[in-house]
Amino acid sequence: MSTPHPGIHPDDEAAILDSIERWLAREVRPVAEKLEHDDIYPIQLVEQMKELGLFGATISPEFGGLGLPASTYTRIVALISETWMSLTGIFNSHIMMATVVEKFGTQAQKEYWLPKFCAGEIRGGLGLTEADAGTDLQAIRTRATRTDRGTYIVNGTKTWISNGIEGGAVALLVKTDPEAQPRHKGMTMLIAPKVDPDNGKRYEGFRTGKKLEKLGYKGIDSAELIFEDYELDAERHLVGGVEGKGFLMAVGGLELGRINVASRAVGIARRALKESVAYAQTRKTFGKPIGEHQAIQLKLGEMATKVRAAELLVQDAAAAYDRGERCDMEAGMAKYFASETGVEVTLEAMRIFGGYGYSKEYPIERLYRDAPLMCIGEGTNEMQRIIIAKQMIARNPV
Repeated sequence: MSTPHPGIHPDDEAAILDSIERWLAREVRPVAEKLEHDDIYPIQLVEQMKELGLFGATISPEFGGLGLPASTYTRIVALISETWMSLTGIFNSHIMMATVVEKFGTQAQKEYWLPKFCAGEIRGGLGLTEADAGTDLQAIRTRATRTDRGTYIVNGTKTWISNGIEGGAVALLVKTDPEAQPRHKGMTMLIAPKVDPDNGKRYEGFRTGKKLEKLGYKGIDSAELIFEDYELDAERHLVGGVEGKGFLMAVGGLELGRINVASRAVGIARRALKESVAYAQTRKTFGKPIGEHQAIQLKLGEMATKVRAAELLVQDAAAAYDRGERCDMEAGMAKYFASETGVEVTLEAMRIFGGYGYSKEYPIERLYRDAPLMCIGEGTNEMQRIIIAKQMIARNPV
């Protein structure tokens, strides 16, 4: 259990959300469709996100962050996702990396890395997934070997790493003891940069592979990362200064990540619902707006109810996180239900729009392509249901 968050005044939260809404209207909406369809990394928008403080949104002001509670952060994520979900991935993957350092790093590591992360000077994400290790993180094969010089030599490949090309570092999950039983005790977390922040020299042995093409979630880069005799000193890069805690650190970071994914799904579904409600009042068939047809009303009623339920589950999970409680069940519930809702609501929106929903001239097709990722990212929904069930049993012993 961690320290509860003191919270934020409602007026301050409203001011933050208002400033982001104005930024979305002024800078993002005019360019989002083109950047997304052309799969172009939004360099200018990233610079603006730095100025807004989004790369340190939940990190303590002591290290240059905004120190926002998860409850406010989720509202920001959902709001941005209504306009262009990909942007939230650029800073959320990064914040998960920063959260690992803030929660588990030594004081010296926090003071060294976190100001750079919060300013967006160094951006990155989590280096967890491998070709044969996604949901089963304990199956990773990337190896870090300790030398008598106080360094680690890393060899292995990671895949589907957000910010892998444009980012400058990852919180890298490695095996330091492949023979350990249980397996998680042999896993360790390293902060792995491409360039030494002190001298600007690029590390040998850290190579970026191909950019991976995706159905949706365009604009943000997803890539392979290849490590070949990549050497790091333990004092600065071994998170917390201890081996064998990497799996717990990764899981700790994923709680906030799953709440974030749920928030993204809420934003996607909310936008699809808003577009559908508006379209149902303007599109006419048989002499009246389609919103007056019972078949469309049934769809809208179901969509609205599920979107609101997803919002409340996200709020519930964020509140548990802010209280410092274990919240893997709450995060799992929010992520599972909100993401499934995103898929269902965007499909229903496409049916309401008919042929126009299938056209790139309207946002529905993009929302429809973005939604399925939320069912997969940060742990599949199949795994979320297992986590929920196990926690229900553990919390309610007979």
